[in-house]
Amino acid sequence: MNLQVNHFVFDSPPSSEGTGLKITAKCYTVGDSARNVAGLTLLFTHCIGSHKEQWEPTISRLFEIQEKKGVAHRLCEAWSFDWQSHGDAAVLNHEALSTQRGVSIYEWAPALTAFVQSPRMRGHRIVALGHSAGAGAIMLTTRVFPVSQIPYAAVLLIEPTIVTRELFNTHKDDRMAAMNFAVNATSVRRDKWVSRDAAFEWFGSRYPWNTWDPRVVRSLTEYGLQDTPSGVTLKCDRKQEAASYPDTEGYFESAILIRRVCHALPIHIIWGDGNDLVPEFIQESLSDESEGRVVASVSKVEGAGHMIVQEQPDRLAQTVCDVLDTIVPSPAFSKL
Repeated sequence: MNLQVNHFVFDSPPSSEGTGLKITAKCYTVGDSARNVAGLTLLFTHCIGSHKEQWEPTISRLFEIQEKKGVAHRLCEAWSFDWQSHGDAAVLNHEALSTQRGVSIYEWAPALTAFVQSPRMRGHRIVALGHSAGAGAIMLTTRVFPVSQIPYAAVLLIEPTIVTRELFNTHKDDRMAAMNFAVNATSVRRDKWVSRDAAFEWFGSRYPWNTWDPRVVRSLTEYGLQDTPSGVTLKCDRKQEAASYPDTEGYFESAILIRRVCHALPIHIIWGDGNDLVPEFIQESLSDESEGRVVASVSKVEGAGHMIVQEQPDRLAQTVCDVLDTIVPSPAFSKL
């Protein structure tokens, strides 16, 4: 699928949660898809340590599958965003980040909300998709809207790391051990190579990157690295990435927000069938009707673990398309 790509830089709105760092985004279209005002506009957010382009294999497949559908279920646009401390945004914000330890999803969410509220999105049928930490950021964008006025046709939470405070505290030792492991592993991980080709070879021969789709590994070396006088290095500084893991408050609030909005907004959860990061008791809790979290659907993607976007982009795309096909068209386009 030949994606047409446009690059954007947006200012984050100053807020109590942040200092107005920039975010970067790409808008993807195919042919004249942007003229299809009846279609769906998809917004994507990524996980910790990732970047917006890791979604591209999935986005390409989504356009390919949906173009065969009715007008109301085809894609108009797809937007993918960098967290302020990740990807191209990390490069733009390098100086400001040097004095800031970590960027909370509480700072990412207002920037995403401002985009959703901008004239650019007026009249669009928006579906928001977040992976892992990005799922928490998506849920936080709903908190500023009255429940009846949330501007999404649906939300898809993909391997969300959302958890209630009570459940986290009940299993605190286990959760803290997993968190500390991620922080320590990130802090000592290699982050410099002599070239992109050398990095691609290194990633492709080591776990977990050797379990990823090769297109996503190539995306990492093409878009996740930046040039230096001695070679290439990660755009997302290891210290910034490591600081993101212990920042749990946004994920606690996201669990509350699921309960708040789920009766007015279809929320779909997608897991990998390889349960390698989010324990089953947390997965089940996010769709526990007895706790007031009534979701529209729960799906499993075969052959994927937590890094589902990286491991199975095509299978994930098919699962997402199955969800998109359940979205009811706007009344004006219900016969399309």
